Amino acid sequence: MEKEIIIGVDLGGTKIMTGAIDQQGNVIGTPVKVATEGTRPKEVILDKIMTSIRQVIRDNDLDPARLRGIGVGSTGPLDSDKGLILECPQLPTLHFFPLRDALSREFGLPVALNNDANCLILGEARFGAGRGKQRIAGFTLGTGIGCALVFDGKIWNGATGTAGEIWCSPYADGIIEDFISGHGVANIYRSVSGKEASSLDVFRLAEQGDQEALTTWETFGRHLAVPLAWTINLIDPETVILGGSIAAAYRYFGPAMEAQLRQNICPVPAKQTRVVLSMLGDNAGFVGAACLMLE
Repeated sequence: MEKEIIIGVDLGGTKIMTGAIDQQGNVIGTPVKVATEGTRPKEVILDKIMTSIRQVIRDNDLDPARLRGIGVGSTGPLDSDKGLILECPQLPTLHFFPLRDALSREFGLPVALNNDANCLILGEARFGAGRGKQRIAGFTLGTGIGCALVFDGKIWNGATGTAGEIWCSPYADGIIEDFISGHGVANIYRSVSGKEASSLDVFRLAEQGDQEALTTWETFGRHLAVPLAWTINLIDPETVILGGSIAAAYRYFGPAMEAQLRQNICPVPAKQTRVVLSMLGDNAGFVGAACLMLE
């Protein structure tokens, strides 16, 4: 019997989302979403992960004999080679926990573990906005900034597994994540307006036509163009994918980002390289995690 079904787990500090796909990337049945409660004891969080996997198998009537394996995309940092969660600030009780081996023992299946941003872009590369492309760079824009590189359908992890960890790169008078993140949007808005607001609030204000919010998003777009330009000039991808919650504001930051970006990249990619939005929506995390078993 062909083992064509893969379970994917998207493990974040806030939520765990688990689902199943086939080898063509089709989602099977209904995914399961539960709160992580990331500061709870590791036994509690591990039980949540295992219970969500069992529920996906049970509720969607999946034959265990057809399961190829389990892929986990987790907030990091991680040691993906050893299957460990390292000193992850969002999962403090799971520091140095061997999650891959724990799940493999429980379910008797191969398990792969990688960074959640890597997995999101891997899923998009195989079955979403990057389908059919060989060299893809992706950025996840949310609480922080994540970056992933997918070449020939595989994540490029780098020598130490930290390729794409650009959040701490120096920029202006701080680091890039000070400007390109949820709190980065809030910081920009404060400097523009003198007022406090979350990135979601700034998005809602922009929808209402608030000029200070619109200026904030334009400024954000110009900041975002900098790491995109460096990445395009360095690796020359066919496509750059933007995902994460902040990507929903693309219509407000996109034009400023594109204008700045095209000025700062080499002439040929300036004409050819496309920047696109992710397509897989809320399923992107677990679909990408499942794709680890296809690498």
